[in-house]
Amino acid sequence: MHAHGAAALAGDAKRASAASASRRRSGKAVIAADRNAPATSADELARLQARVRELSAELMQTQEATRRHVAQELHDSLGAELTAARFALANVETWLPADAPPQCTTALETAQRSLNAVTEAAQQAVGDLHAPTLDKGIVSALSHWTNSFAARTGLRMSFVCAADARLTRLPDDASLAVFRVAQEALNNVAKHARASGADMRIEATAQHLSIVVSDDGVGIPPHAGDDERKFGLAGMRARCNAFDGELRVAAPAGETRGTTVHARFAWKALLGNASRPRARRTAIRL
Repeated sequence: MHAHGAAALAGDAKRASAASASRRRSGKAVIAADRNAPATSADELARLQARVRELSAELMQTQEATRRHVAQELHDSLGAELTAARFALANVETWLPADAPPQCTTALETAQRSLNAVTEAAQQAVGDLHAPTLDKGIVSALSHWTNSFAARTGLRMSFVCAADARLTRLPDDASLAVFRVAQEALNNVAKHARASGADMRIEATAQHLSIVVSDDGVGIPPHAGDDERKFGLAGMRARCNAFDGELRVAAPAGETRGTTVHARFAWKALLGNASRPRARRTAIRL
């Protein structure tokens, strides 16, 4: 009996020891899994962010291809029709008898002014759709465009740029993204803000390049800046996302009028393709 009892106790001890060892191994596995969880989450977040950048870049490429196509169609089709109309009006003026009623001359002059206005609008549309010349850098391109914008719209315009050597090293795809966001922001001022003036600033920190466009117009309704369907925000946001940035649209703090667009891009992402050779671009003229 004593031998049998001793053997039973020994067996129980072995089973308890095995169970304890199993629990320790299980505990270590749980701890290891817990330690690996943050790394796994961080990896997944990085993967998702990279995918967002890829999709944003694809959207940018599609938009630019569409712009080139529309610009070419305007140049080829509308340009030809406008030229034909101009010749037709010139012929009518030539054939008009000397004793024609003055109303005829007045009507021809009105038609000519309208034709000139349509031609100018078409030229501006082609210019806005087509990619800018970036051979002299983003600062030169934006300076030239804001001057043209002010002359065309009659709005008071100021342009202030940070002195940062990195601006001269931006590759064309990064420069184009920055340009398009600034261009869309100013076009929105002309179309929707009913403003008398606008200001554009290029700001630079160690980590980010920012484009800030503000106006003194009627302001933006609450949460309107979150609606991707309005004001070309989807395209602007995609261009920011493609370079690890963000877009914010809101009324200035404490103000009842005006809107501020703040587009931010990460320098690291902007300069990531700086070694890529620049592609030369040609302009389309009507």
